[in-house]
Amino acid sequence: MSDKPEAMPETMTDEAIDTALVAAAFELAASVGWIQVSVADAAREAGIPLARARARMPSRQAILRGFGRMADKAALENAPTEGTARDKIFDLLMLRIDVHQAHRAGVLAVLDTLLIDPGTALLLNALTRTSMRWMLDAAGVPRGGALGLISDELRVTGLVAVWLWTIRAWRRDESADLAATMAALDAALTRAENVGAWLAGRGPATGTPDMATTGMAATGMAATGEETIPNVPAGSEVATIPTPEDSLPELPPTELPPTELPPTSAPPPAH
Repeated sequence: MSDKPEAMPETMTDEAIDTALVAAAFELAASVGWIQVSVADAAREAGIPLARARARMPSRQAILRGFGRMADKAALENAPTEGTARDKIFDLLMLRIDVHQAHRAGVLAVLDTLLIDPGTALLLNALTRTSMRWMLDAAGVPRGGALGLISDELRVTGLVAVWLWTIRAWRRDESADLAATMAALDAALTRAENVGAWLAGRGPATGTPDMATTGMAATGMAATGEETIPNVPAGSEVATIPTPEDSLPELPPTELPPTELPPTSAPPPAH
């Protein structure tokens, strides 16, 4: 860690301060580990006055939220306007990967701590779920439909699973062109499409599994080939840096939304 003076240009915007704090925090994480990083150390590294850093990002959790906003912003500002929903989602998720790649060593340091830091893992799970909703909206995937909220939640859960599968590949992909990461994303999207018409917001298409099977596949419980899309709890609310499949902490059990409506009235008691 360098000993930098607290000198910040008066014209530095809040967004620029956030970006500098996130970058400095990840640089420190790469050298000393995420657990050892403090916002104060990141501020000193970035030359940001401590009071301004405290006002913008009071905790390490705030730094992760800021990084999530950065990744989403990069995707949304360059959101594709042509192509299928699948093509748009591919491009949007790769734009987010580019932001992760720019801070690769620090992101990997965060991932390495998740097994001993369940609070951060839960936070990231919630952040990712929010981000994937934005990616679906940016791709023009309609909400609602015949299945309403159930369909919306299944689509989000399915895309979270796709993202986790992609991050799992990215974590191991040291190539300059990230070819293995792109291939993993393409394969995960194909598997999700094979489950049913989840991107279109429709129910099970002809010849595809029923809703229960669709829900299982969306949360990673249905095997496809030799591997399985990683498990993602359907009931949790939002990981910008999600946990890879091989280091997922044990999260509280959740249930998928019911696929059948309860009876409108109870049967009469037996006499």
